Amino acid sequence: MTVRPIRLFGDPVLRSPADPIRPDAVGSQGIRDLVQDLIDTVKEPGRAGVAAPQIGVGVRAFSYNVDGEVGYVLNPEIVEVGGEPELMDEGCLSVPGLSYPTRRSPYAKVRGVDVDGAEVVLEGTGLMAEALQHEVDHLDRTVYVMTLDPDVRRRLLRDIRAQEWFP
Repeated sequence: MTVRPIRLFGDPVLRSPADPIRPDAVGSQGIRDLVQDLIDTVKEPGRAGVAAPQIGVGVRAFSYNVDGEVGYVLNPEIVEVGGEPELMDEGCLSVPGLSYPTRRSPYAKVRGVDVDGAEVVLEGTGLMAEALQHEVDHLDRTVYVMTLDPDVRRRLLRDIRAQEWFP
């Protein structure tokens, strides 16, 4: 299908909660095409995850590319996180060129469905845990910038305003 352009911080689609995909739409050609676009887009070098809002589609879906494993999940919900949250150096395709320490649980588990409506359970530690939490945050209208400690967030927002890509 298509590698889609990534929407950047400040785009309204990133600030809107993503709508669940209706059960009757899960297997539709439109959703299958969206999944293929998400997979094609996440396969670009340096990408661990892409949420549908990052490509301009306000539905609950994301793709991931972690440790050579590429996949997707529709209507994901975090069902479990574990371990003492720790600071991880985190970046975001919607905030290119910048990364900041972000508090994430070292384990995460997500449940959703695939394009045929079958249950999908994704879980992992390290980068996978970070990606699962990061992408579900996007679907809940949260860009990681907004989760940072206030002093760090102010610094990052200043850095964002100085970026060439920021309007």
